[in-house]
Amino acid sequence: MKIAVLFGGTSAERDVSVASAAQVVDALRRGGHEVLAVETSRGVLPAAQERELLSQGIDRAPPADLEEGIGKLPAVVGSGGLKDVDLVFLALHGGAGEDGTIQGALDLAGIVYTGSGTLGSALAMDKDVAKRLFLAAGVPTPKWLMTPVEPAHVVEQLGLPVIVKPNSEGSTVGLTLVREEVALPAALDEAGRFDAEVMVEQYIPGRELTVGIVDDAPLAVGEIVPLTGEIFDYTAKYQSGAAHEIFPADLPDGVAERVQALGLQAHRALKLAAYSRVDFRMDPQGGLWCLEVNTLPGLTAGSLLPQSAAAAGIGFDELCERICRAAVSRAPRAEP
Repeated sequence: MKIAVLFGGTSAERDVSVASAAQVVDALRRGGHEVLAVETSRGVLPAAQERELLSQGIDRAPPADLEEGIGKLPAVVGSGGLKDVDLVFLALHGGAGEDGTIQGALDLAGIVYTGSGTLGSALAMDKDVAKRLFLAAGVPTPKWLMTPVEPAHVVEQLGLPVIVKPNSEGSTVGLTLVREEVALPAALDEAGRFDAEVMVEQYIPGRELTVGIVDDAPLAVGEIVPLTGEIFDYTAKYQSGAAHEIFPADLPDGVAERVQALGLQAHRALKLAAYSRVDFRMDPQGGLWCLEVNTLPGLTAGSLLPQSAAAAGIGFDELCERICRAAVSRAPRAEP
C-alpha cells in the first residue's frame, strides 16, 4: 500500500508525535509499503528533511512555543497531497490531531485513516464527557469537578489530594498533584495554560495500570512505577530511566482480567475503533478506577501500547500492520 504517515501538529504533544512517526515510518517500510512522511505544516517531506526531523528526541518538558502555522490540518488535507494514497496513518497526539478535527476533515475528503472516527475521538478527548460515559457503562472512575470552581468547594466535595489537569490534553501535560488547598489556584492556572476547561479529580492512591485494546480485544496489562515522583508525568513517560514499566504486571489473581474487561467496556462506551490504550489506578483495597482512554496512544519504541502488545505476542511491525488493516477493513466500499 501507499501510506502517508501524518505527524506534527500544534499540541503540547508534538514531540511525541514526531517520535511516534519515526518508529511507524520505519516499521511500515520494513513491511514493504511505500511510505510518505507528511508533516502538518510542510506537507510531504523530502528525504533529507525527513531524516532531520524524525531523528529528534523528546525533551523533558512539552514544547512551549510552536511555530506559527503548524498544524493547519484541514489545509494539508485540502492540498491534495494525501488524495493519492491508500491510507493515512495518524501519528498525531493531542489537540486537533486526536480530538476529531482531522478525522472529520479526512472523512469529508473520503480519505481512509487509522484509529477511531470523528465521534469516538471527540468523546475520548473530552475527559469530562468520557467520564460520564464510563459511569453509564458501569466503569468506575474517580469523582471530579470542572472549573470554574472554588478551592474550598474542591476540598469539601473531593477532599485532598486531588489531580488538576486540562480537560482535553494528553501525556499528563499541565497536570499537578495538589495536596494543600493553598496550592489549588496555581495548579488551576497551570492547567489553564493548555485548555480553557480544567478538571479537578479525586486522587486515587495505589498502583498505575494500563491495558491496550486492538481489534476489539484487550492485550496484556502493564504497571507503571514512576521513579521521579508519585505520578506518571511527562518526564516519567518520555525520559529513559524515569519509570519502570512492567509487562505483564505482577497482579493478584483475577485483577488483570478485571482490568481487561473494564478496559474493553470503556473502549466500547466511547464508540472507539481499531485500537486504544486505557489507563487505571488500583487503590490499596483492590478497587479499579478508569482515568482515561487514549485514542491515538504513543507509538515510540518505549510507548505503553507497543509494550502491551509485545507482552501479548504482537511485535511492533505487526501492531502497525494490524492498525492499517483495521482502517482498510472499515473503509466504505466503493460502488461497483
